[in-house]
Amino acid sequence: MRWLLNLIYASLLTALAPVIAWRVLRHGRYRRGIPEKLCGRLNVRQDSRPVVWFHAVSVGEVIQLRNVVEEFRRQSDDRFRIVVSSSTDTGYDLAQSRFPGCQITWFPLDFSWAVSNALSRVQPDLVVLMELELWPGFLTECQNRNIPVAVINARLSERSHRRYRKIQWLLKPIFSGLSLVAAQSPSNADRLQSLGVPASRVHVTGSVKFDGVECSRNNPKTLALKHLFGFHESDLVLVAGSTQDPEELLIIKTWQQLRLQFPELKLVLVPRHKERFDIVANTVRNAGLGILRRSELTNNPTAPMQTDAVRLLDTIGELGACWGLADIAFVGGSFGNRGGQNMIEPAAYGSATLFGPNTWNFRDVVRIFQEADACQQLQGPEELQSTIRKLLQDPAARKRMGDAAHRTVLSQQGATTRTAELLIHQTGLDQFTPVKVSARAA
Repeated sequence: MRWLLNLIYASLLTALAPVIAWRVLRHGRYRRGIPEKLCGRLNVRQDSRPVVWFHAVSVGEVIQLRNVVEEFRRQSDDRFRIVVSSSTDTGYDLAQSRFPGCQITWFPLDFSWAVSNALSRVQPDLVVLMELELWPGFLTECQNRNIPVAVINARLSERSHRRYRKIQWLLKPIFSGLSLVAAQSPSNADRLQSLGVPASRVHVTGSVKFDGVECSRNNPKTLALKHLFGFHESDLVLVAGSTQDPEELLIIKTWQQLRLQFPELKLVLVPRHKERFDIVANTVRNAGLGILRRSELTNNPTAPMQTDAVRLLDTIGELGACWGLADIAFVGGSFGNRGGQNMIEPAAYGSATLFGPNTWNFRDVVRIFQEADACQQLQGPEELQSTIRKLLQDPAARKRMGDAAHRTVLSQQGATTRTAELLIHQTGLDQFTPVKVSARAA
């Protein structure tokens, strides 16, 4: 089995080599961590404590994982050595700053030799995967070594579930070997059980995305961005975050039309991927608009301020604070084919939160907000301008939606504590005080 997987992965890498080479040359991606990824040569320090290995794929997962790790360390009195891995450059860099006292490394590619070397170097007593990052070679090797694997904040969309069902015979040994699954919702739990995870190992904890989010617009990071961007109390701010092509152009055209009627309306664009920062900047300029880039404001804090310019947040890790500027928030990835992005952060600030129809990655979160009248889902780009205009014309309606969103986020919190308790239980530290988490908690 392992050599068949190696052959499949090698074939895929060969087929994708031109694309990978282009991204290496054009964007500088994939250059770092090659010995760790390809050979499993993870450089980790050893001490006498048992090891828990947490893995978060990229930036979003790293941000969500931080609170879980902190709570786990608190509940365990720091008895474990914590290793945190990521798969992307941006995720690795963010982990370096977000996990003090933990060892940061790269996650190996799923070749048998890389996985074997990595596990031999880390020697984990427990592996914790964020959401559903399941690699068959890695999981099989963990099972062979009797290393328990937990999946936390687990979610599986209906679309992915349908695909997995077609090869269920192949995936069942992987899912049945998981030691713990902490699912975001009952529907996610049901889908995972149908693929082979034993019901006794599945718990519904809720989504950790709701925990640890900033709810106050007066936090220092948001206030610093407000000052840098030159916003005043009288301004109305539209933030379009985690956007992909062509969402930036749609927002720019919408803003150009609305500012004729609402000159106090300001626009902040936050592309999802850093390699698109320059592309989006050129899109703004090609539309005949001025632009203020966050990175340039950092270097030149006393530069003259163009009050009518588009603000471009071209840094990593500041979107969470930037949502606190938004009177109206558009969450990107929802008019394209990416399945949406996290709409919890703008909602937590009480922003009137909008997104498009394609949000299958956050289906359960969307349902929660819709039931509370705490968001508005647009069916297409043609609704963008009219919807924002209505919210600008009706401040009371805008405030009702934002207040409902804020209350909804607060009502959903607590998943981080429940998840940490389950992980503590998995390690056996609480063997005399069993964790009481319902397998069907709402």
